[in-house]
Amino acid sequence: MRQKLLRVSALLLCAMALTAAYYRSKPSTIMADAAKHFLASLTPEQRAKATFPMDSEERLNWHFIPRVRKGLPLREMDGAQKDLAHAFLAAGLSQRGYMKATTIMSLDQILKDMEQGKGPQRDPEGYFFSVFGEPSENGTWGWRVEGHHVSLNFTVIKGQMIASSPSFFGANPAEVKQGPRKGLRTLAREEDLARELLASLDAKQKAIAVIDKTAPKDILTYNKRKVDPENPKGIAGSKLTKKQMEILTSLIEEYADNMPEEIAKTRMDAVHKAGMEKIYFAWAGGPDKGQGHWYQVQGPTFLIEYDNTQNDANHIHSVWRDFHGDFGEDLLAAHYLQTPHRAVAAGD
Repeated sequence: MRQKLLRVSALLLCAMALTAAYYRSKPSTIMADAAKHFLASLTPEQRAKATFPMDSEERLNWHFIPRVRKGLPLREMDGAQKDLAHAFLAAGLSQRGYMKATTIMSLDQILKDMEQGKGPQRDPEGYFFSVFGEPSENGTWGWRVEGHHVSLNFTVIKGQMIASSPSFFGANPAEVKQGPRKGLRTLAREEDLARELLASLDAKQKAIAVIDKTAPKDILTYNKRKVDPENPKGIAGSKLTKKQMEILTSLIEEYADNMPEEIAKTRMDAVHKAGMEKIYFAWAGGPDKGQGHWYQVQGPTFLIEYDNTQNDANHIHSVWRDFHGDFGEDLLAAHYLQTPHRAVAAGD
């Protein structure tokens, strides 16, 4: 009976989380409720794996490759706990973002079938859930969902401000070439909109935007804990036509809209406030589909980086970074200056 009740509760919570963006529910409340439901379903041993102090170094230890991780993986959860874990994940994403994340997870099974044990260990349930501090509607805490090609990092400050980066999505294969899911492209618009923008540039614009004929082998920022703004590369928004600027805006929105509506709006408001004319678009690699390529979109407040070079240019890495918001470090610093505090471990 308890399992049945937990499963029903999980399904209801998942539905609530998935529709939150459309009803403008407060994201921090949805996140805190989802976290509490998830943690309440765990055994003491599982909870010990899933929880960390807010000031733990583990909170900044992010990556997107297959590796040994801390946290509680889906494979160690029962059915009801998995439902609640997915409801928790959905609480931090829009419907579009949740669909991307879960589809990316499912690609590990495709890789497992393709590689027949010859590559790294593949596990569609090798995605780890971690909670930092004590989830609270009005408190300061954080959480992460991470595994191969997914790294979602959230920091909630006083229940009001939410930092939602680094936010990483990858896809391997970027396009499924065989089998029953042939033709699936999980991150299609991230590639197609950038290609559309590149194709719209005239020769003079393209000479500025294309910074190298060869794409780097991966995103240049990799898994750095902090990314600082460098001299922007490529062509400035001030040099684009109105139509080209519309394409660039759509590309940025594709990344921002992975988040719930309120968080996406905060991201885009910051982008517009800093000035669309100050955003730079840079491309490296070949212009044609199937050729290795990389691009970067850099504004005064954020950086988007994308690479598709591995596995014959069928393996995407993409990330959104905030220069002053990654892991909520700047927001937390300001909060701690204003508020006396102590390190609080989950479960205190």
